[in-house]
Amino acid sequence: MIFTNTNASDFDAKFEELQARSKMDIEHVSSIVKGIIDEIKTDGDTALSAHISKFDKWTPENGSALRIKTEDMEKAYGNIDAKLKESLHVAYNRIKVYHEKQLPKSWFDTEANGTILGQKVTPVDRAGLYIPGGKAAYPSSLLMNVIPAQVAGVERIVVCTPTPDNEVNELLLAACHLCGLNEVYKVGGASAIAAMAYGTQTIPKVDVITGPGNIFVATAKKMVFGEVQIDMIAGPSEIGVLADDSANPSHIAIDLLSQAEHDEMASSILITPSQKLADAVNVEIELWLKKLPREMIARTSIEERGAIIVTKDMDEALTIMNDVAPEHLEVATENPFELLPSIKHAGAIFLGHNTPEAIGDYVAGPNHTLPTGGTAKFYSPLSVDHFLKKSSIISMTKEGLNEIGPHAMRIAAVEGLTAHEESIKVRLG
Repeated sequence: MIFTNTNASDFDAKFEELQARSKMDIEHVSSIVKGIIDEIKTDGDTALSAHISKFDKWTPENGSALRIKTEDMEKAYGNIDAKLKESLHVAYNRIKVYHEKQLPKSWFDTEANGTILGQKVTPVDRAGLYIPGGKAAYPSSLLMNVIPAQVAGVERIVVCTPTPDNEVNELLLAACHLCGLNEVYKVGGASAIAAMAYGTQTIPKVDVITGPGNIFVATAKKMVFGEVQIDMIAGPSEIGVLADDSANPSHIAIDLLSQAEHDEMASSILITPSQKLADAVNVEIELWLKKLPREMIARTSIEERGAIIVTKDMDEALTIMNDVAPEHLEVATENPFELLPSIKHAGAIFLGHNTPEAIGDYVAGPNHTLPTGGTAKFYSPLSVDHFLKKSSIISMTKEGLNEIGPHAMRIAAVEGLTAHEESIKVRLG
């Protein structure tokens, strides 16, 4: 763990190391991913079958073997614990209500001369959702990707998830049934991204691809961008915590570890003006680590990609945290809402001592698919907007064209576009 303060002689070097946290070696895997994509484009289902046999250790007999039956989803849903089922429903409902408030509206404005300008909002026809699978399955990720697509009004939702040894996670199946899905395929990795981007004999080409994944998935999404829309290119999970002396050190420690237990490449960063809190949190981290089943993963993450930074004051802490631009940002201070106007860059902001990041992963309502590695400076969380597109509406009256047409003609003339100019001129008068 980087344990430092801003007046240390080596602070700049350590902070630069911290800022490199998101560097995934995309260049290293690019040639592999490009080969996978090219094979899918050329050979479709045949290539998919070969990739599944190689990476997931089972071979589909035909295209239909890739598709999970809806009756299997329904059976899995019926078999899950009643209390867990209730929790999934709570999550579904809260996520749905939150995302419904994001829906933009079409609008039209009529000017005095009768000209109508506006915007038409339309969902994409087909959305492809990638959900990590295998031994560790994340029904929460399914909910977070499916629900905004449904709220947006997407007619056809396609889900791809890997199934090593042809074993499908029952909890993920139950979540698929809860969401009312009927098109879920047993395909993972870059192969799934390529299949959804270009289409195969079994898997349809989609318009937008969303969802988290490993470096191969992220690289594939980057490569197919332009053929389809994507949500973002996400890296390992991360958390930033701004805290003062009012924070509970034990709470802060376990919040930092809630991201560290994801994987060894996750980043957990505490920035505080309190040396006392920093020291106490450092002690609590070690105490908590010994209690975690995923201790080795969390310990590696904390030791290699974790940081505690002590600043001269909260203003400096805010400046540094904005530069970090974390995926998740907890504000564990006495008056968190007073700091909110100064927070410019974060995927999701958790305000107050009773708002752990983990609540946002599951049932708070906002989406947990968030920009990582500092990309919160220009990316936003997954939302309904990712499944919508907007068309501009223009309708001119004769009076309106006479009023502004000459201005357009002058600009067209200086650009040397005579046909543009004449197409307006023939309508004037």
